[in-house]
Amino acid sequence: MTELGTPVPIRRVPRWGFHQHNELLHGRIAMLGFIAQLAVELKLGHGILTWP
Repeated sequence: MTELGTPVPIRRVPRWGFHQHNELLHGRIAMLGFIAQLAVELKLGHGILTWP
């Protein structure tokens, strides 16, 4: 309760759907995957889908 006697709403984080936390997490995972793909391509000297 606040000093005025009104209840303070409790914010609950949703467990599924498109939410800010999920979007940030998926974006960061996508960035890591992209960097990993670039590292593999630099190491191999060619793209993933082509084989010399």
